[in-house]
Amino acid sequence: MPPSGTHEPTAGGAQDLELIPRSHLRSARRLLQRRGRDETGRFLVEGVQAVREALLHGHLVESLVLTDTVRHAELLGIGDPESVWLASDEDADQLSDTVTSQGVFAICRQLSATWADVPDPRLVVICAQVRDPGNAGTVIRCADAFGADAVVLTKGSVELHNPKAVRSSVGSIFHLPVITGVDLAEVVSLLHDKGLQVLAADGGGASLDDLARQDQLSRPTAWIMGNEAWGLPQEERSLADQVVGVPMWGQAESLNLSTAAAVCLYATASAQRSKS
Repeated sequence: MPPSGTHEPTAGGAQDLELIPRSHLRSARRLLQRRGRDETGRFLVEGVQAVREALLHGHLVESLVLTDTVRHAELLGIGDPESVWLASDEDADQLSDTVTSQGVFAICRQLSATWADVPDPRLVVICAQVRDPGNAGTVIRCADAFGADAVVLTKGSVELHNPKAVRSSVGSIFHLPVITGVDLAEVVSLLHDKGLQVLAADGGGASLDDLARQDQLSRPTAWIMGNEAWGLPQEERSLADQVVGVPMWGQAESLNLSTAAAVCLYATASAQRSKS
């Protein structure tokens, strides 16, 4: 009989799996903390969709950990992880930072992207000191959904491999380059050299609707999205070619960061597609 809390490896199509060794479990748990990620160059991915995208990405997944080989048998046929382990429900609780775990984890090598991965960008989103991991992950997901070429997390922003950021992206971090740890002024200068206009999403600027009507959004464009608490300081606003606000007709005081990013990216992607 398996230890309490485990699921029997199933015969119908899923290989017999060994229980994850305690030493491996301890190593995986360390990845919930930034120090552990920094020291190992690894990160933890949780959730069926995110793990599936990690497996499809290529030689990125070192270990796949499952609590149920019947429910998640499809994952066993994707990619080529170096090891696959069975975990008890108690093990999964130790690896998860969610209230209800899906019981699916992958230990991955960390992602790394440079501008060489973005040779001819037309749509880029820059997160300027965005520190909330849920917001950062959702912005990456929005950028992926609307066909952006890259996301930038400037210095002072949340770490890309933060578990909540990874989970909030729902696998989108594996779909497009995410460039991290760069200075905002340097990014703006580089994108100007590549022929992009740089727009800062902030209140009090030109209306997004007006830019759309004037056909300004069909140009190659980078959007700067500011910090959740204080937005964009004047020195950062001044780096942009134009400050742009999202018009609102209801009574809400403002939009949160990821919602504003979704609106701006959708409007720009739509305008660009209409010209292609």
